[in-house]
Amino acid sequence: MTRILITGASSGIGARTAALLAAGGATVYGAARTTSAIASIPGVTPLAVDLTDEVSIRAAVDTATRLAGGVDVLVNCAGYGEFGSVEETSLADARRQLEVNVVGAVGLIQAVLPGMRAKRRGRIVNVSSLAGEFAAPLGGWYHASKFAIEALSDSLRGEVARFGIDVAVVQPSYVATGWHDDAMEHLERASAHGPYASMAAAMRRYFANPALAKPFTSPDAVAALIAKAALAKKPRTRYRIGPGSNIAVALATILPDRTFDALTRKQFGYP
Repeated sequence: MTRILITGASSGIGARTAALLAAGGATVYGAARTTSAIASIPGVTPLAVDLTDEVSIRAAVDTATRLAGGVDVLVNCAGYGEFGSVEETSLADARRQLEVNVVGAVGLIQAVLPGMRAKRRGRIVNVSSLAGEFAAPLGGWYHASKFAIEALSDSLRGEVARFGIDVAVVQPSYVATGWHDDAMEHLERASAHGPYASMAAAMRRYFANPALAKPFTSPDAVAALIAKAALAKKPRTRYRIGPGSNIAVALATILPDRTFDALTRKQFGYP
């Protein structure tokens, strides 16, 4: 039976993925800072973890290892969006974004790798984002965190392959969860009243538009793709999901930077 540790399991994509993996017969440990919601997911054992605390990270992995005998698959799904202009986002908020989305994820990777190396098998699945392929205004720190996850995953893949360990990245585009509401709250706090207020208002209008919900990917579809990345015999290095995501990445790659900037401004209706 495959033993899986997944973070961000208290809500959204993480909760759906944990439930799907458990329903498929895996031994699943769902980790989050608050675990009350995880306890209600059938077949998922809750683990408390604070991704900004190395002791908490090590304790969660130690508990999963003690109870299950090891971790075969780590799914780094926890994360949030620190939105706001680069100028106005406080360094404290910037540090927390990187601590949760990047450093905490790497802490878990460091904690599970010795056991995986000893058994000469294992899987790391890092849930990144299309935001790890290109960046847009007002999301600089979130984009930075996802660019970092992409780079670290590529480096890690080359390091651990000889130990029989695979590394896969999942890149969702817009997903129908409460993630965007939380990101807009951060945007409001950082940039709603300063020199970038008109841009912040345009972004809020964009995400508040009911028409935008139609192309959003369902959490269940993303969860199914993460489960595929976690369990496939020979996983791809990257799994991308979302309408138009491949086109968006291609445009970001082939278009001149300023042309892509102009398309982004038009998309969000920036002044």
